[in-house]
Amino acid sequence: MKIDIEPFRVRSGARVRLAKWPTRVKPLYKSKAEYRDALDAHVRRMSELQDLLYADDRYALLLIFQAMDAAGKDGAIKHVMSGVNPQGCEVFSFKQPSAQELQHDFLWRTTRCLPERGRIGIFNRSYYEEVLVVRVHPEILHASRIPDELLDVESVWSQRFESIVDLERHLHRNGTRIIKFFLHLSRDEQRKRFLKRLDDPSKNWKFSGADMRERGLWNAYRKAYEECLGATSTGHAPWYVVPADDKKNARLFVSQVIVDTLAELRMRYPRPGSARQKELPALRRELGG
Repeated sequence: MKIDIEPFRVRSGARVRLAKWPTRVKPLYKSKAEYRDALDAHVRRMSELQDLLYADDRYALLLIFQAMDAAGKDGAIKHVMSGVNPQGCEVFSFKQPSAQELQHDFLWRTTRCLPERGRIGIFNRSYYEEVLVVRVHPEILHASRIPDELLDVESVWSQRFESIVDLERHLHRNGTRIIKFFLHLSRDEQRKRFLKRLDDPSKNWKFSGADMRERGLWNAYRKAYEECLGATSTGHAPWYVVPADDKKNARLFVSQVIVDTLAELRMRYPRPGSARQKELPALRRELGG
């Protein structure tokens, strides 16, 4: 099954209005078995391409997941990356900056975690928190110890967008491919998922009063996401607005984008030099082959 992902890609410089982007689309599967088969096929292909990525050792892949609470980031990472070799993949989560992190520029803590060549890095939240959560909660910005003369609240967000785009362009030029997913959840679906967390004792730990306070800031977050997506989606580091009300659909979208991106890379298995090629027959004979 081939999924058309282009309608969900944010065009560079586009003006984003999330009300016009769907949170639910027609299911890409007719049954749970069909969904499982489709996801398994994506996972197997991804595993093959990851092996090639590691052997080729020239590219790195960075996956960024951003979303409102309960949109399914953890589940998407868990299910989509289930067949990936853990030796070639690392997941990092970024929450409120620590005291040490506030002593550095806003990109410092995530830059330290970028994937090496041949590997896949996953950011469950990312440096984009610095233009999303920090924008909705400006008290975090004022705690960042930026000199007052450099902290212009009217221009700080556009400046940060520029820094992010510059970073991603630099990474692309050096072989890191970046895919960014915004899991687009409706407010009503979030309410239903919060209620499930309250009803299920095994999920109570996932819910707190802080989640409700953040839900109360829904419109502020929505506005921050709209400006961020429009300002930072580029040809070399695109944003995909993934309909997330159906978790299974969302996972199929995400896995299709990853497979397509890896398949487009000009990767190859290393070929031994002429000296090694001459040595191979002797090694085969030594092994009795």
